[in-house]
Amino acid sequence: QVQLVESGGGLVQAGDSLTLSCVDSARTGRTYATGWFRQAPGQEREFVAGISAECETQYYADSQKGRIDISCDNAKKTVNLQMNGLKPEDTAVYLCAVTHTMYTGSRHPGNYDTWGQGTQVTVSS
Repeated sequence: QVQLVESGGGLVQAGDSLTLSCVDSARTGRTYATGWFRQAPGQEREFVAGISAECETQYYADSQKGRIDISCDNAKKTVNLQMNGLKPEDTAVYLCAVTHTMYTGSRHPGNYDTWGQGTQVTVSS
């Protein structure tokens, strides 16, 4: 069973960069489409970026294009999210998720069946 663990969050200043990582700690040896989402207090879970099971297709929320990059290393079973030019409004818990049923993934959180606990990103002005 896949067990996702996110890391790389922290407190940064506006304009800084961060790279978040999502790893399958159970090391099941299988690959799945992965999505990154974020959730701020009192807000709905928001899609950030997604990548297909074999890492050949990446897609982004329109609001994030040009500032983020999603990539994966299937040998390490890791999906990374690089975020540049961070803004205070990027402050949120960032979560990764996988879907066992959709090869490319989805922008909708309801299509993901396994979630990590999240990592906090706080951007100060």
